[in-house]
Amino acid sequence: MRITGITTHVVGTPWRNLTYVLVHTDEGLTGVGETRMLGRTDALVGYLREAEVNHIAGSDPFAVEDLVRRMKYGDFGRAGEIVMSGVAVVEMACWDIKGKALGVPVWQLLGGAVTDRVKAYANGWYTTERTPEGYHRAARRVVERGYRALKIDPFGTGHFELDAGRTREAIALVEAVRDAVGPDTELMIEMHGRFSPSTAVRLAHELAPFRPAWLEEPVPPENLKALQKVAAKVDIPIATGERIHDRTEFRELFESQAVDIVQPDVGHLGGIWETRKLAATAETHYTMIAPHNVGGSVLTAATLQLAACTPNFKILEHFNDFADADIKQVVKGAPEVDPDTGCFTVSHAPGLGVALDTDAAAAFPQQQARFDLWAEGWERRAPATRGGGG
Repeated sequence: MRITGITTHVVGTPWRNLTYVLVHTDEGLTGVGETRMLGRTDALVGYLREAEVNHIAGSDPFAVEDLVRRMKYGDFGRAGEIVMSGVAVVEMACWDIKGKALGVPVWQLLGGAVTDRVKAYANGWYTTERTPEGYHRAARRVVERGYRALKIDPFGTGHFELDAGRTREAIALVEAVRDAVGPDTELMIEMHGRFSPSTAVRLAHELAPFRPAWLEEPVPPENLKALQKVAAKVDIPIATGERIHDRTEFRELFESQAVDIVQPDVGHLGGIWETRKLAATAETHYTMIAPHNVGGSVLTAATLQLAACTPNFKILEHFNDFADADIKQVVKGAPEVDPDTGCFTVSHAPGLGVALDTDAAAAFPQQQARFDLWAEGWERRAPATRGGGG
């Protein structure tokens, strides 16, 4: 079997474009992959056009390791977010083909399942008025939908510092959410790399009474010593890693012992197998993995294949019940959170267990999607939002 070519389909919303890639073969099997880029969708599509000629067309889709190696290193230049995201969408599509050809789910090819249910946490649910009352109502809807976990960034446009008034507002929002969801629901606090170490530590202490499940990206991701400073002074578990795009770059993070949960994005780290390798390394450091997942249903399905066979998999992020829920229409077999358990059920269908509906995708054309975490009202993810963030 050989790859004959690829086609790309961009599904657009005001705040995110989702890039789907179909990998075609000479035996009629087609696989699908997906990633979400911020402000670089055209660059990704351009890279894939070149990579199709240089690396993809003519390759054996079963030889995943070889294709990833050639795409990552064959152009010599260091692979960054765009290249590794291009690798990821092609890689997961190859696993999809492989599973379909053999009649088994991808997790069966990666060592077999260690679980048949994967806990989900909700994100994108707080697109409402930024008041305790508004967040209380929105959080109630999350738990009524069956989720046992949810995440929030309550810090407005905070950057390095957060003044007394903004701090009170943020704490009030978290207090309202904790009251709405009760004591047993996991509540993750997202900081989006906003703060200086001293501010992050101060806020962590003020948030402690609400028992956060983790503190995510408390400081910008470029300075590991700053993260170590925070980790040494707070008791809340630290989570980070969504903006690391090569598993080798996690090495110093593990060695520092500054992180409790790593958050690679399967759509940016080079795909399912690269992330599974990272998860194995994390396991040797007694570290959990909770992938970043701001994509649609194909990326969710691919990450669930990883979850099924990974002993140290903690929980999976999910946007698509609250932000742009209509985009689930573009994927047949889209994974759903069971309202009775708050979990995804692991698919036993061959490959990834999903298929892109290209006709449905055409109803969501690419947009000039922008997302600015430093602009007032960013949390609404509305068309007027401008800038860059994640």
